[in-house]
Amino acid sequence: MSKKNEFKDDSSSEAHKNVKDNANREELYLKTIAKLIKSGKAKNIVFMAGAGISTAAGSNLVENTRIPDFRSPGTGLYDNLSKYNLPRPESIFEIQYFKKNPEPFFELARELYPSKFLPTLTHYFIKLLHQKKVLLRCFTQNIDTLEQIAGLPEEVVVEAHGSFSKSQCLKCKKMVEPKWMKETIFSGVIPKCLGCKGIVKPCITFFGESLPEKFFLHLPDFNKCDLLIVAGTSLQVQPFSLLIDYVSSKTPRLLINREKVACYTPGMGFDFNGSFSDVRRDIFYGGSCDDGEELEKLHKEGHEKLKEENKELTEEKKVEVSDVDALAAEFIKKVDISEVEKSTTDKVDEDKKDANKEDANKEDANKEDVKVDKLEKKEALEDKSKEETKL
Repeated sequence: MSKKNEFKDDSSSEAHKNVKDNANREELYLKTIAKLIKSGKAKNIVFMAGAGISTAAGSNLVENTRIPDFRSPGTGLYDNLSKYNLPRPESIFEIQYFKKNPEPFFELARELYPSKFLPTLTHYFIKLLHQKKVLLRCFTQNIDTLEQIAGLPEEVVVEAHGSFSKSQCLKCKKMVEPKWMKETIFSGVIPKCLGCKGIVKPCITFFGESLPEKFFLHLPDFNKCDLLIVAGTSLQVQPFSLLIDYVSSKTPRLLINREKVACYTPGMGFDFNGSFSDVRRDIFYGGSCDDGEELEKLHKEGHEKLKEENKELTEEKKVEVSDVDALAAEFIKKVDISEVEKSTTDKVDEDKKDANKEDANKEDANKEDVKVDKLEKKEALEDKSKEETKL
């Protein structure tokens, strides 16, 4: 074998070893994240969700429907708006353009309306974290309300860019009934206020509008956060993208995504290589993977229930799974989230038992007091009756 070939083989072997070492390190870091959850140390998880967690939500209730993300080349929303004759793709979500020409948005709204879609694996992953009492809040960029449809309580979800769930007149600010709004949109008519005739718009945050008050009210959640999970977002839209730096400098951060985003720039972003900090706390999780058993069960049960509720729209189809969904499922499998119950809910159960016991004791004591009171009243009445008889 020539020296040239020897060098080539050594180089290839070294590269293979480096790739393997990196994979082993990432696996180790992921196990560390898993330990935080399983041990109960991560009990205030903040989840940040982007459009990528909803891209597999189509083709479930209505045939040939999908929720696109915004920026994927070829399939993203901004690459497929030519039919609306917009000055630029973003115009469809610009408030000034909407006031002048609302038709393109409402035509798009009929395609994106939440009633057409079912939650994805990742939505049920977030719900699972909530069920295990380790989710503090879910901040989402999505306007499809699929987090709530999956079963997350409204108070747990912060819709950073609003949603279709509420609608308001731009002129008189009056809120309208969701059912009326939906029927009007699907009838092909521009929704107009029945009072002042102003245009009614879903409470979706357009470019040029302030974010919902709820977004700012829950920013302190990041001070309490002991694990940040980010999934399915390009982190290109501010101020949502800035939230990853609102947590403590020692709080672990996990990105579940197709590719790395928001990589470190001076003072902000993910430091996946640990090059700029003494604390290695940022983990990227990407690649193909298998499904988690408990997550799959929750996903299946949720879909069956929703399909039963929407029989007129339902057509049995194979559920599609996006890259982000599969990653979330594999993560839940590795974490074995079912074990969290033992460390995070036992104390709650004990407290409930103690409280129930205390309530039972109080109830018994109250019953005894009532008995004594009744007896005393009875004796008093008998004494009174005897006195009256004597007289």
